[in-house]
Amino acid sequence: MIKVYEARVDVLTNVEELLKKIPQVDKLMQSEVFSGCEFYHNEITEAVRETLADLREKIKNGCTDTIPNDSELANSALLKAKNKASDKDIKRVINATGVILHSNLGRASLSESAIKAIVESASSYCSLEYDIGRGNRGNRTGGVEKYLKDITGCEASLVVNNNAAAVLLILTSLASGGNVIVSRGELVEIGGGFRVPDIMSQCGCSLHEVGTTNKTRIDDYESAVTTETKALLKVHTSNFKVIGFTESVDIKELSKLGKKHNIPVIEDIGSGALTDVKRYGLHDEPIVKESLKNGADIVSFSGDKLLGSLQCGIIAGSEKYISVMKKHPLYRAFRVDKITIAALEATLRIYRDTSATERDIPVISMLSVSDDVLKARAESLCDEILKRGGYADVIKTKSTAGGGSVPGLELPSYAVSPAGSQSADEAEKILRLQSIPIIGRIENDRLLLDVRTIFNSDHEYMINAITEMTKLSESKS
Repeated sequence: MIKVYEARVDVLTNVEELLKKIPQVDKLMQSEVFSGCEFYHNEITEAVRETLADLREKIKNGCTDTIPNDSELANSALLKAKNKASDKDIKRVINATGVILHSNLGRASLSESAIKAIVESASSYCSLEYDIGRGNRGNRTGGVEKYLKDITGCEASLVVNNNAAAVLLILTSLASGGNVIVSRGELVEIGGGFRVPDIMSQCGCSLHEVGTTNKTRIDDYESAVTTETKALLKVHTSNFKVIGFTESVDIKELSKLGKKHNIPVIEDIGSGALTDVKRYGLHDEPIVKESLKNGADIVSFSGDKLLGSLQCGIIAGSEKYISVMKKHPLYRAFRVDKITIAALEATLRIYRDTSATERDIPVISMLSVSDDVLKARAESLCDEILKRGGYADVIKTKSTAGGGSVPGLELPSYAVSPAGSQSADEAEKILRLQSIPIIGRIENDRLLLDVRTIFNSDHEYMINAITEMTKLSESKS
């Protein structure tokens, strides 16, 4: 018993001696390892404390009987700081889902010119509300308005922080205190539980429903018009589709009725196509220019969907009505910052050259890419994985537009599918937890990485990740 007791005393004494040898935080912070690193002082301090705390626990639990030197401890702390920095909430991912406008992954990717405009406006002062030529206060969205006039033929426009805000501003400024007529088939709910009837209530309008879920005629609108009617509203059902025995009123008919009663006709077209997307198979998406040409007084749409810019809501149409909105207090509450304006202006500039949109705007580029090109991409990726000792197959699949655009539409595409002994769920998790997460989708017990939404610049990273994963799985089997 005495020998056992003495042994325990020796162990405790050794533990205490080791604990005393652990360097102080302040001393370790002086290490040259941290000189010129990209982390802030508090981040390094936190990492050092956690590294030393981990070491104390290992000593107390008998997991180690040595103290690393200061340089080794500092490097461990630096690695811990790097791991924490990479574990941020919003980080870059590779979208291999085939969903072009993936709401969970940030919707539209920006053009190179939009990214450049963001960097320039964010990293310095900019002429946001300054007229350089005249040397005095300028128009905040003057460039955007100029481009929108050229592209859509509108008389005026304004920009707010999203399309829900656009609709709220339109109805509050033009229809508060009156009623707004809407077809029952267009009483939609958009993302986050926002519903047209709820928006009406917030705007101080009363909703007047006409027609039925599947059929509404111009006579339904006509018979509902009263002296209390302040607007006729048409809402594009961008996130669902009613098929079969249906009938709806087009904007031309509604416009004639609006002019007859001197009531503004408002169309919320949602996705905001500025170019003819019918050639890409998107036949049911309204085009801003056509809506205005067909008689809509006001058109609202999103900036981060088919348009391909940052999140914002755009209102285009009659100067008569937009001038009222610009003076409304809500406009200031909803207005966008310099970064959004810079990105939007750069994106709209591309649309003035129709031949450049498919090349320079990622959303349009992904929609327009041919089957042959997609197949060649997938085969090239797969061949390279096989050359490096990995395992993968090419699978024919379907992509979607996403973002609440063209519900039910599927675009033919090709995907790379990791092969080997790992399950689809295991492969999905491994790739999702990479330093740059690769997000795919599982179909028929296969992980599919759709090449339509993968940028060429990400190919090498994906080849390496898939090769390493599949080689490792085979070596374990």
